[in-house]
Amino acid sequence: MTRTVSMIAVMLLGCAATVASARGHAASIYQATLAEPGQKTAEVSTDDMRRLIVANDALIIDARTRAEFNAGHIPGAHVLDVPQNEQATAVARLVGSDKSRSLVLYCNGPFCQASRRLADQLLAHGFTHVRRYQLGIPVWRALGGPVEVEIEGIVRVLKLDRTAVFVDGRSAAEFGRGSLEGAQSAPADELASGALKKLPLPVDDFNRRVILFAHDAAAARRMADVLSKRPWHNVSYFPGAADQVIALSGKK
Repeated sequence: MTRTVSMIAVMLLGCAATVASARGHAASIYQATLAEPGQKTAEVSTDDMRRLIVANDALIIDARTRAEFNAGHIPGAHVLDVPQNEQATAVARLVGSDKSRSLVLYCNGPFCQASRRLADQLLAHGFTHVRRYQLGIPVWRALGGPVEVEIEGIVRVLKLDRTAVFVDGRSAAEFGRGSLEGAQSAPADELASGALKKLPLPVDDFNRRVILFAHDAAAARRMADVLSKRPWHNVSYFPGAADQVIALSGKK
């Protein structure tokens, strides 16, 4: 995992240098794209993707499998969950047959072909405003982008990843009355305000999977935003009620 993170960092620096060279001035790593030659569809940068999410200006499509989507995805993204030859039809249903709708696709990073294949397929079916976040979910995570995990993804983590750290963002009193087995307490309000001085997270391995949950998606997202500025980068939050996660106790 550490080697993978180092490779991502090197690649990002190269991307930023490419952007700087093309524009003739220094560019931040958040403005970088892969900038491959001969692309059929334009790319968006990490900064672009963040703005699109806030403004809700595009339909974001995760070109990966349902299982990968469940394990962690960009907030607001849609997964198609159909065979490859039916994906263009599935997208048409999502946009109500408006093929001029702004679409942004992503998958598993610079070397992933899924978003490229889907982009080409959509162009062939008459879609006119297709772009890709080709840096994908690994770079999104590395640059502190928020990641949502579905309840099915949490179930899988509980079964397969004994090193994962779960953090309960409810109050200390609520945590004391019961939580997910093995979870750590970090009240969302204290975390967001800076009142929580010591995070219950590992300091010997910042690659450990960290899953946040709280009363609701907004509180869990606030926690994720705080951790986006900390060294832990394999962080996801559950966009639902804490009770749904707590109900999984005993599945570890």
